[in-house]
Amino acid sequence: MSLSNFSINGSSINSTLYKGTSRQFNFLVDEPHELGGEDLAANPVEYLLAGYAGCLNVVINLVAKELGIKLYDFKININGNIDAAKFLGLSEEGRAGFQSLEVSIDFVTNATQESVDFLLKNVKQRCPVNDNLSNVTPIQYHISKSAYKEEAYA
Repeated sequence: MSLSNFSINGSSINSTLYKGTSRQFNFLVDEPHELGGEDLAANPVEYLLAGYAGCLNVVINLVAKELGIKLYDFKININGNIDAAKFLGLSEEGRAGFQSLEVSIDFVTNATQESVDFLLKNVKQRCPVNDNLSNVTPIQYHISKSAYKEEAYA
């Protein structure tokens, strides 16, 4: 099977606001007031959690169908703590990102606990976002710099 490519393209609107496009979808990313933003949209780490929850939703449904497990309903809640000191440049200690994540999934199903455990084992192995969060992913940066022209930004 060939690789699928996904991309995000966008621009900085101001110091906290980013406007992006992915396929035909437009979105904003902002920070809450306490982090200097206008709170016009979810912040980057909230989008990361939403992406993880959305990916788990897709893969849980996919694997449950393959295993013949009937899911009548389920809820996914994810939370984690970030020490903003590193992000804000106030400390060089610790991590800038989540210290850990807590994923809570509440199923309404007639499946046995053993079946649900097997489902989740498969989901964790097959969820692309879980894979990226659980393993180091190589990142290549390509930086370009244009000459500043004052009249273009006046």
